[in-house]
Amino acid sequence: MAQRSTVLERPVPRPALEAPWRLDLLRFRPLRWLVRQRWLQFALILPNLFIFTLVILTGFLGTPIGAKNFAIIFVWIVWWALLILVLVPFGARSWCTMCPIPAVGEWLQRRAFILWRPRTFGLNRKWPKGLRNLWVANFGFASIALTSAVLTTRPIVTGTVLLGLVLIAVATHLVFERRTFCRYLCPVGGFLGLYSMAAPVEVRRVDAEVCRRCQFKACFRGSSEASLQVGGVGGYGCPNFEFPGAPMERNTYCLLCTECIKACPYENITIRTRPFFQDLLVEKGRKLDEAYKSFIMLGAAVMYSIVMLGPWGRIKDWANFSSPTGTLLYALIFLGSILLAAPAIHLAFTWLSRLLAGAQGLSVKKLFVDYAYALVPLGLAGWIAFSFSFVLPNISYAVSVLSDPFGWGWDLFGTKGYPWTPYAPHLLPYIQVPVLLLGLTLSIRIGYGLARQNFPALQQARRALVPLSAYLAGVTALFLVLYLG
Repeated sequence: MAQRSTVLERPVPRPALEAPWRLDLLRFRPLRWLVRQRWLQFALILPNLFIFTLVILTGFLGTPIGAKNFAIIFVWIVWWALLILVLVPFGARSWCTMCPIPAVGEWLQRRAFILWRPRTFGLNRKWPKGLRNLWVANFGFASIALTSAVLTTRPIVTGTVLLGLVLIAVATHLVFERRTFCRYLCPVGGFLGLYSMAAPVEVRRVDAEVCRRCQFKACFRGSSEASLQVGGVGGYGCPNFEFPGAPMERNTYCLLCTECIKACPYENITIRTRPFFQDLLVEKGRKLDEAYKSFIMLGAAVMYSIVMLGPWGRIKDWANFSSPTGTLLYALIFLGSILLAAPAIHLAFTWLSRLLAGAQGLSVKKLFVDYAYALVPLGLAGWIAFSFSFVLPNISYAVSVLSDPFGWGWDLFGTKGYPWTPYAPHLLPYIQVPVLLLGLTLSIRIGYGLARQNFPALQQARRALVPLSAYLAGVTALFLVLYLG
């Protein structure tokens, strides 16, 4: 490469991407113009903030009947369907781009709704080093998941939880730097990060040499007067503590906020397409806390299916906190299943995989963590199949609730009388079975790639894959039994 001056010239030409499935979306000028506008994220958050405020108000002030309350229908049916069926599998952490929960805290911290300011408000302290992981978020999600039967049927509980998350986010923004809440505390962000590795879209640098020679590192530090003289429209350093200028190889912690794109003076960060599930085979960055998130998510999908779709009425009563004894028993079963039983089963099959491969020198812990990423496709498929089972029968409630969000007898849009209409219940098995089998196939394929990384000899990898495949097939069979009965 020819020598350049210390301060690179603009614009930097975009090198052609090698693979046909890697499309640089910011080559399209209208999209490039759009993502560089400072008002974009505010415009996405504002309508969601209105809906979110309505959710909290209806949760506290509306009818206690869940099927007639905006909070229950639009959070646990409409929003959840959009999140798990569309945004996560195709848009990575695109929900984080428009999430209203951290918005108020972030606006206070930045002292602005839209404009870029070089100085932020608050104490700007660093999060404790020992907690820079997903463990708090993991246990937060497990706690919320434990109360799901109550949370998804009682509006006041939904309103209380969501308002509590907003208050925690505001406090965190005023004490700690950037989006500490989103990175380490948000119970939703943890599983969005895990499943965002499946999505076919990513934010990445364009030319590694440009980033290497850049003196500003504005994508991480934020814009400065000097960097703005070269280019950029003014952006904050990555709110989630990522460094896009380095070889950022996974979607896990990218919020798709586009601040790095706005801050980069050389237009050297882009949004591009890529193959599904690519990040799962990236060796760098695998950690035990992320592995546990995969156990929690897969285990919770199984437990939700048992509680909400199974024929066991007593378990449903326990899950609804009908009695102190039943509540305690359910908590032990639920938390024991996702925090202890699921990892223990995974460990047993990991040990058996290493035994069959004849690789006694390989660390069981490393293989345990690596194999956890093979659970991601099946876990996501399990959530998609589970979501169809209650979204299709219940989505029609949204039509009437839209006209009468509080259940006070309003008819704002003339749809209050729209009847409950289950949509295509006879098609559920024809949707769920292919989704689960696709998840199983992809998990085995990822598992094979992980085995090849740990067992370079082809025959070793194939032998190691047998227990892992049996394990994945067994979980899939459990899902099928629960759905097909």
